[in-house]
Amino acid sequence: MQGCSARSPWEDRTAPDQEVTEAAGEAEETESYTEDAMKIIAEADMPETASGEGGEEAVREEIVIPEDIPGPERITVSEAGIHEECLALIDRIIEKDVENGFPGAQLAIMRDGKLVYENAWGSTNAYYPDGSRKEDSPPATIDTMYDLASITKMIGVNYAVQKLVTEGRLGIEDKVSDHMGERFYEDVIYLDYVKGEESDLNTQKEWKKTMTIRDLLTHKAGFPADPHYCHIDYNAETQEYEDDAVNPLYAGCGADKETRDNTIESICRTPLLHAPGNGTLYSDVDYMLLGVIVEQITGKDLDTYLKETFCVPMGLARLTYEPLKHGFQPSDCAATELNGNTRDGGIYFDGIRTETLQGEVHDENAYYCMAGVSGHAGLFGSATDLARIADIMLTGRHGDTEFFSEEVIRLFTGAESTTNRNWGLGWWRQGDMQRTKYFGTKAGENTFGHQGWTGTLIMVDPDKKIVIAYLTNKINSPVNKKNLNKFTGSTYTSASLGFVPDIIYTGLDKEVDAEALLEGGKWYVQ
Repeated sequence: MQGCSARSPWEDRTAPDQEVTEAAGEAEETESYTEDAMKIIAEADMPETASGEGGEEAVREEIVIPEDIPGPERITVSEAGIHEECLALIDRIIEKDVENGFPGAQLAIMRDGKLVYENAWGSTNAYYPDGSRKEDSPPATIDTMYDLASITKMIGVNYAVQKLVTEGRLGIEDKVSDHMGERFYEDVIYLDYVKGEESDLNTQKEWKKTMTIRDLLTHKAGFPADPHYCHIDYNAETQEYEDDAVNPLYAGCGADKETRDNTIESICRTPLLHAPGNGTLYSDVDYMLLGVIVEQITGKDLDTYLKETFCVPMGLARLTYEPLKHGFQPSDCAATELNGNTRDGGIYFDGIRTETLQGEVHDENAYYCMAGVSGHAGLFGSATDLARIADIMLTGRHGDTEFFSEEVIRLFTGAESTTNRNWGLGWWRQGDMQRTKYFGTKAGENTFGHQGWTGTLIMVDPDKKIVIAYLTNKINSPVNKKNLNKFTGSTYTSASLGFVPDIIYTGLDKEVDAEALLEGGKWYVQ
């Protein structure tokens, strides 16, 4: 296996508002499983997700969306109780930002199950690799697909988990090892973490043996935020880059089935920072693992399951993993980083992508380690299709089809605990006004959703029955040379996400002074 040597610090994959708590959780008893059910599904029975025989890429059978499925019912902005002036101000802000260098954005709004608004700004690729403005790029449209980043956790995995729980095929108190088998805890290695609870190898095995699906959903499993499975010169104990380090959890960076299999084994080998339930630490590993469990239960890769279960019945043609393998062109997608994953040349390892990323998932673990289809990242979608699929979280239904029971919706979107009111099961909640950066300052405490690192947002307000999908590709911009994790696109108002719901809620179901609203919004567009 060829090594991948990073030459400078990698990006922090932790959520922007990551938190750690010390509230211990109680493990609940679950039904016993037969020995066969606890075994790992044989490789021959697993869904083909990355490569076929001889290492060649396998293209999954294309799933065709019937053309006769009706689109969503549409209503006017005024019928939805939203003021035109509010949307005009949003339009004005984004347009001004695009003029000044912001890459682009897309917005879709639904209310009471009806499509209210959809719009797009900017272009599909705003800059040349050298950082100069690109004037000949196709404009972004309402059909352009964006890299949804961590919104994948909700649509690609939480939806599957909620469906399987509704059907009784998965329980949130199931032990992870019930589905992953004994290797999940028997293969764990010992690492002397600089930051973490004191433990020995036997303790680590017991911790992983008791881990539940709930622990993964609530990010209380104890996994590090990112063990950097695709970087060999990473010190797993200090969780820092060191030139002479050799990452014992390194799985490869081949972006193929072999590397994906290695990564799953590396997850089994990964020790925990603390006992499950003893704190909240946002980790991509939680959802990488949940995605594997969904694939094992369903016998289908995440992309196929999502399309067959949700996209086909709903007629969602622009929601997919690996769009370039499903008939889409790069120009159908909003580009992300200008020079691959190199941070404009500041990072290098063998096999790193150097070309502008357009139609390929940006996330390194999703691309290099999981071959493009992972539970934590990898989905592309348009704002309209994202809003439409998110809308079923209001009732659990689309037309005559029930996807989730009302009980399951309450379970997954309710507060995880009285002390963790900004977390549901996977979903981020407004709680005690703890997610205002994303949901704005006016959305109610029961509002839930998720954001994505590439500049994306989905939010659902069950009290107002409104769904907002706001997508940007803010990282399709030059890198700040002083901080390789910062892009110039992040400096614009349009990248702040929460400004959209803040303005919409200003005039939601109430009279507004249009002149005062526009006057008050002038500071946005200086």
